[in-house]
Amino acid sequence: MVKLDLNSFKNTDYNSVVKHEGIISKISKNKVTVSLFGNANCETCNAKGACGVSDSSVKEIEIFDVNNSYQLQETVHVILKKELGLKAVFFAYVFPFILMFFILIISIPFFKEWIAGLLSILVLIPYYLIIYLMKNPLEKMFKISIIKIN
Repeated sequence: MVKLDLNSFKNTDYNSVVKHEGIISKISKNKVTVSLFGNANCETCNAKGACGVSDSSVKEIEIFDVNNSYQLQETVHVILKKELGLKAVFFAYVFPFILMFFILIISIPFFKEWIAGLLSILVLIPYYLIIYLMKNPLEKMFKISIIKIN
């Protein structure tokens, strides 16, 4: 993950970012693993049904750390710009649905309904495989950062 300019978050409007509180649970060579807590802001968020962070009490996220200035069990805020969250929801949920629907509509005239339905579901296998293989470029696109809580 590319590190965000943290100085821009000090004076930013927090309506343009998604912020979750967490504790650093693991530190490796260049990555920090943060365990996220349930967030009170999730209750008022319009995307809480699609987000996944609000579903359970603890989630983990890996963040690229350039300066290695964090310690285990340190409380931090994980910050992501809202428009990047919407992109993530699009790639994870919306586009696969559109792809399935498109394949279903295209294949119904050529195959029986159950085969067309099966094809529309099976198209998700190569889609998510491609997403997995493109994880390095996607990590650069989704810039996540952490800020220490004072």
